[in-house]
Amino acid sequence: MYKLAIGLFLLCAMPFARTTAQTLFVDPVKGRDNATGTVNDPLLSIGKAVALANDFTGKEPVTIKLAPGLHILTDQVVLKPFKTKDDATPYTIEAVVMPDDTGWMPSKMPVIQSISPNNKNWAKFDHCTGFQVERNNTRFKGLKFVGNTNPAVVYYYTIERHFQELKDMEVSQCIFVGNRNSAPIQGALFAQGSGIKVDHCIFYECKNALLLFLSVNGFSLTNSIIYGAYEGAIWFGKYSDFVFSNNVIANNSCFWISMKDFTPQYTFSNSLITDNKIFMGLNNDGNIVSDDKTVPVTKNVQRSGKVLLHVVDTDTIPRNYLHLAPASAGRDIPAGLFRAAGSR
Repeated sequence: MYKLAIGLFLLCAMPFARTTAQTLFVDPVKGRDNATGTVNDPLLSIGKAVALANDFTGKEPVTIKLAPGLHILTDQVVLKPFKTKDDATPYTIEAVVMPDDTGWMPSKMPVIQSISPNNKNWAKFDHCTGFQVERNNTRFKGLKFVGNTNPAVVYYYTIERHFQELKDMEVSQCIFVGNRNSAPIQGALFAQGSGIKVDHCIFYECKNALLLFLSVNGFSLTNSIIYGAYEGAIWFGKYSDFVFSNNVIANNSCFWISMKDFTPQYTFSNSLITDNKIFMGLNNDGNIVSDDKTVPVTKNVQRSGKVLLHVVDTDTIPRNYLHLAPASAGRDIPAGLFRAAGSR
């Protein structure tokens, strides 16, 4: 009878163990790479967590939770389909503490930095990738990405998804911060495929924020800030079916770069697009030229006004840094990390 009871207990516990095994915790301060990955025994590196997750065979969603601190990438991190080839369930990399959580501060945000040399040669193009996405249904949430400090790297892409048959990617409540003189970001998100959703994100002084060329049906950019892109804010392929709403796009070299030999039907809504050197541009074999022919439909879009951001000017990083300051144009637009209106 005792053995039967133990057997029944283990049988009932198995589904729970399999479910919890698909959530892994990473702590760059307290973690160990030979740890189990539980909340009380976290792993040390994102690379180790992803390597373990790539071996999962179950159908439950995978979640990798990152504790506050500096997470260093020494090589590209590749998100692969499960061994069962089932990638219909979400695969999420997210902060333990999210921006809308009680007690969140910028110091709670996991910071991801690459020091890797060039680690990708796609179509004979040498570059460095932070995260290489090779599966469907991926999510990046509540993370801060900074540039690559390796002096040998010229082109660094924080998140790349180059297979155009892939679908469904969400990047939400994330910050991408580049510095052209020390830790540049060539492209914050360089992605192909359908169902790319970018929401409540901030892109600050990246060379390019969004590079989206092939099969980018169903794209959406909402509630986000793109500021100071010194080449282009958004490069976009030959598609018109997207949602663009509640964004602030300011002080960039060019706002929107479309493809040659394509007559788009663009609609931009409820946004501030101001102080960009070029409003609409064309991708002329990698060079940006002004596009005077494309006239998008604009619905409640402001085209003038000075954008002022909260920046670090004291010893403390303000809670709402890189968000719109009180005197800024566009304060009526719900753009930035926080979904709750009172948090901005």
